[in-house]
Amino acid sequence: MSDLVVIVYPSEAKAEKMRTKLASLQKEYLLELGDAVIAVKREDGKVKLNQLVNTTATGALRGGFWGTLIGMIFLMPLLGAAIGAASGAVGGALSDYGINDAFMKELAANLHPGDAALFLQVKKMTGDKVLDAIRGTGGVVLKTSLDDSKEKALRDAIAAAPPASVSGTPHAA
Repeated sequence: MSDLVVIVYPSEAKAEKMRTKLASLQKEYLLELGDAVIAVKREDGKVKLNQLVNTTATGALRGGFWGTLIGMIFLMPLLGAAIGAASGAVGGALSDYGINDAFMKELAANLHPGDAALFLQVKKMTGDKVLDAIRGTGGVVLKTSLDDSKEKALRDAIAAAPPASVSGTPHAA
């Protein structure tokens, strides 16, 4: 079962920095994300979604491959590739992966222009290590499906002061 976490940042750059940090935690096997999308409210009031996975491009690539393969069977690989890529791109654009796009746009419509919301679908997490890694990164938790104690721990961690750098001199006890 996955959990939903939505954190609001004052800019898209700050939200992207957090998404990058979470991706590095995923590489360390401390976190498993199903989806990570940044929704930005533009000055004109429209919401732009910055998806982690571009389904249109992925669909075009897969469609092009299968179209070329089928085209080779019928001795028309270029036509097959073109038709496959076009149909794959259309299929990819119409598919929705991870968090529902309409839900993200509806929630992000309430943001101030220029703000960005980071939508996370968290499949698994090593809680204490992830919270330590994101301590003091800022942002405001807007919505979660976490239980109350986990949500409070998340709010406290991102709002806390950043960890102090370790110096080589010991402190007196």
